[in-house]
Amino acid sequence: MTVLLGLATGFLAVRLLWPATAGLFGSVVLQRPNFRGRYLPTGAGVLIALAVVVVEGGRSLVAAAGVGTVTGPGLVRVLVLVAVAGFAALGFVDDVLGGDAERGWRAHLRALAAGRLSAGGFKLVGGGALGLILASAAGVGTVGWVAADGALVALAANLANAFDRAPGRAIKVALAAWVPLALVAGNGPVGVALAPPVGAALGLLPEDLGERLMLGDAGANALGAVLGVGALLALGPGARLVVTALLVVLNLAAELTSFSRLINASPPLRRLDQLGRAP
Repeated sequence: MTVLLGLATGFLAVRLLWPATAGLFGSVVLQRPNFRGRYLPTGAGVLIALAVVVVEGGRSLVAAAGVGTVTGPGLVRVLVLVAVAGFAALGFVDDVLGGDAERGWRAHLRALAAGRLSAGGFKLVGGGALGLILASAAGVGTVGWVAADGALVALAANLANAFDRAPGRAIKVALAAWVPLALVAGNGPVGVALAPPVGAALGLLPEDLGERLMLGDAGANALGAVLGVGALLALGPGARLVVTALLVVLNLAAELTSFSRLINASPPLRRLDQLGRAP
C-alpha cells in the first residue's frame, strides 16, 4: 500500500508541476528538434527530480506530525533523492549546453584527453563521481566494491539515456527494469523510496508519447540512476556484479550499434515501442 501511495503522489506531483512550468519550458534555450524534426522543450525530465523533492518534503512533514506509518527520510530515501536530483542536474547541463557535435562517451573521453571538458564530459565526470559517493554512502565497504557499485549507478544512468531516442521509450524501458526491482524490494525502504520517481515518470509519459516534451538527459539519466541505486540497495553482491556486467555490455552495444534499429527489426519490440505514440 505504501508503494502504491508513493507511485500516486509522484504521479500527481508531476501532473501538477508540468502545466505550472510549461511557460518556463517554452524558453527558446530549451527548444530542440525531435526525431521528426519538430521543435520541443528538452530537459523536461528535470520535473521528475522536482516532483520527488516535493513528495519527500511532504512525507517529512507528515512524518514529523506523526501521521501514517512512513517515518522521516532515512538513508535509503536520501540516497534515491540525491541520485535523482544530482543526475537530473548533470543531465540538464548537457541538455542546455550540449550539441550534436560530440555524442557518446568515446567522443567525450577524446575531448578529455585533449584537455577539454565537453558538456557530455561534464556529465560523465560528475556522474562517475556521484556514483562513487552514492556507493560509499550505501556502506558497501571496500575500494573494489565502491568502484564496482559506483559504476553500476553511473552505467545505469548512461544506459537509460541511450534509450531516449523515441517518444516514451526511456520511460517504458525504465518501467520494465523497475518491475523486477519492485518485486525484490517489496514494501521495504527501497521499494518505498523508488515509488515516487517511477510515479513521476509515469506522470510525464502522456506528454512524452504525445510529443509535447522531451525528457532529455535530465530525465533519462535521473531515471537510470534511481534504478541503479535501487539495484545497489536491494540486491546482494553476486546479483549486483551480474547487473553491472550486463550494463557494461549494453553500454558498449549502445556505442557500437543503434538500439532503434534493433527494436525496429523485432516486431514485438517495435509494437511495444510504438504503443501510445502518434503514427
